[in-house]
Amino acid sequence: MGLWRKEGAGKCDDNTVYESLLVAGPDSSRFVSATRAGHVSSSQLWTSCWRGVHPIWLLGTRLASFGVMAGFLVWDVLVYDSSIFVYYTEWTFSLVIVYFALGTIISAHGCWTGSDQPSPENGERADILRSDLEESGSTAAVAFRAKDFRGTIKLQSHYVEEEIRKRAGFWGYVMQTLYQTCAGAVILTDIVFWCVIVPFLSDAHLGLNMLMGCMHTMNAFFLLLDTSLNSLPFPWFRLSYFVLWSCLYVIFQWVSHACGFPWWPYPFLELSSPWAPLWYFCLAVVHIPCYGMYSLLVKAKITIFSRWFPHAFVR
Repeated sequence: MGLWRKEGAGKCDDNTVYESLLVAGPDSSRFVSATRAGHVSSSQLWTSCWRGVHPIWLLGTRLASFGVMAGFLVWDVLVYDSSIFVYYTEWTFSLVIVYFALGTIISAHGCWTGSDQPSPENGERADILRSDLEESGSTAAVAFRAKDFRGTIKLQSHYVEEEIRKRAGFWGYVMQTLYQTCAGAVILTDIVFWCVIVPFLSDAHLGLNMLMGCMHTMNAFFLLLDTSLNSLPFPWFRLSYFVLWSCLYVIFQWVSHACGFPWWPYPFLELSSPWAPLWYFCLAVVHIPCYGMYSLLVKAKITIFSRWFPHAFVR
């Protein structure tokens, strides 16, 4: 248990050391505050935000999500053939599958390498320091113990710095980018399908059936399930990747029709319509609330779970 909680939950270690560094002085605490907010360690890619939950559960969740969604995508292709990939739904669905595939690989690698890492004793040292400070009744005793642990605190500061420098590598950043892109794209896909296409634009190409209903539900379900377990942050700057993803799809549609593709998969993308500029403007603007909606869900997870389960949830 201690192996993955110490090595895996980088934030938990940083928080513990941060409390200890308050004794050492404001300079050390400022260092930890700055580094905590800046970057993501590689351990956050494969560990859970729940203390005591073995990373293998996150690995199993990602593997199962990948398998189920891949099966539905194969079913979709068998029913409608490969031309189904003209739809944004299939693009997004495939992107979520890629995220879970990469997440499964990184989780498996993390579980494999994490089991070989020695368990650092920072948390135990911080607990000893905290208990000594609480039991001490005089200011002189507090100062003495703080000075006595100064060397240990410096070692902890060095450990935190090394951990933060051990950031997610190239594939780790790719995984984070996929995660945030999928989040916005899934919200956009499901909102457009359930709120626009099903009530107003259903036709031979966009009819509602069991397969379509499942695909426009499971993508959000599995991604939210992963969000409830993972330790990944959700910064706003990756909204740009979500916008680029949608732009890539729109460019694909323009090129396809320039090459003679006969029909538009979504009527509101049709360039010959007099309402085309307004539709495209609305689609561009809606990216912000879609991404913001998922960002609010992540913030709600952190706020609510940290209050309801203060001893189990790693903020």
